[in-house]
Amino acid sequence: MAGSVKRSSPITWLIDCLESTAGHADPRFRFTAGPMSYMVPTLVGVALLAVSIVVGWSETVREQFYFSWLVGWSFCLSLSLGALFLVLIKHLTKAHWIVAVRRIPEALAWSFPLLAVLFIPVLIGLFDQSHGLYHHWTQAGIADPADPHFDEILAGKVAYLNVEFFVARIAVYFSIWILISHRLYRLSLRQDVDADHATPVLQRRVSAWGLPLVALTTAFASYDILMSLDPHWFSTIFGVYFFSGSILAAFSVTALVAMGLQRTGMLRGLVTKEHYQDLGKLMFGFVVFWAYIAFSQYMLYWYGGIPEETAWFKHRLEHGWEKHSGVLLVFHFILPFLILLPRASKRFLPLLGGMAVWLLVMQWFDHHWMAMPVLHADHATIHWLDISCWIGLSCVFFGAFVWRLSRHPLVPQRDPFLERSLRFENY
Repeated sequence: MAGSVKRSSPITWLIDCLESTAGHADPRFRFTAGPMSYMVPTLVGVALLAVSIVVGWSETVREQFYFSWLVGWSFCLSLSLGALFLVLIKHLTKAHWIVAVRRIPEALAWSFPLLAVLFIPVLIGLFDQSHGLYHHWTQAGIADPADPHFDEILAGKVAYLNVEFFVARIAVYFSIWILISHRLYRLSLRQDVDADHATPVLQRRVSAWGLPLVALTTAFASYDILMSLDPHWFSTIFGVYFFSGSILAAFSVTALVAMGLQRTGMLRGLVTKEHYQDLGKLMFGFVVFWAYIAFSQYMLYWYGGIPEETAWFKHRLEHGWEKHSGVLLVFHFILPFLILLPRASKRFLPLLGGMAVWLLVMQWFDHHWMAMPVLHADHATIHWLDISCWIGLSCVFFGAFVWRLSRHPLVPQRDPFLERSLRFENY
């Protein structure tokens, strides 16, 4: 790991990812919790997922299992993507205040290989013709006018919505995300043992070409993973809607993890109320941005009034789903807006931490609201598999995240802007 920042071979890259640099850490920046901090959530998550898979594989609830897994998995994916956006934007804007907590989103963005493995049940659901996730466009005959399954709208989309191209796109998305996140993470780790002033320049260069790639792949991934569940409907703003929730969730996790680390004696005196106030500002800002995009998407379709375009919203405003829509309006926007608006609430850590937890719950609820009316169009419901898959996947994801944090300094200790970040004050 020592030495100057240079391009390395794939073997060296793998070693860089696995090798611990915790021994090089300043005592103030070390992860001091034991291995139980990541083993316990991982074991709990594995147990919940095992129960979900065993029960969910029965014929009666298999389709429910696929949808529940997809919602829980997309929630975890949104955390990593939001964190990756946070890191990219940080490097491009040369933001100094966030350096003290930068290692948290970096570790979140490291999780794409794990998410690729956890995507396997979704792939199985893709190929399952009888209980599949995307059976609206995967069934044979939709493009054949002589077939009873022929669908004129989907026949026009078959060049894009087909299994082979879907799998290829997912592979491309993950390849890009892994390449960019691990490149930035490796540069950050090397900075811990070699204060080369060329490193920030390299990080900005990677971010300059990485940000548009991540933005493009995130938009198309949201179309493929969630929007194509109801393939007759489309929205060109759906990718922005997915992004807004993802980066809001990433800021919430960053604030929450920083508080958790400080409660266990780490990062004491390093992350201050000044940092939390800025994290709270960004949480507030993206609460408003999420609501703005959600309203814009709804308003444009309501104004157009074309039946095939308004059907997606119609399904979420009847048969009990209108209550879920109301919950999103009140608890994802109105209350967080009012609570996070005052300066004092951003500096009162119990309240800010409670809002971070609540916004993460609302992020999952939003994904559930996007996906589940496709499966339960005639009645709103939250199945126990929804909860077990969500908590199980989140625990495995969190365990891997904490393990990654434990292997390296909690702060990029030789970042040239670290001292400025530690002295940061709001005015």
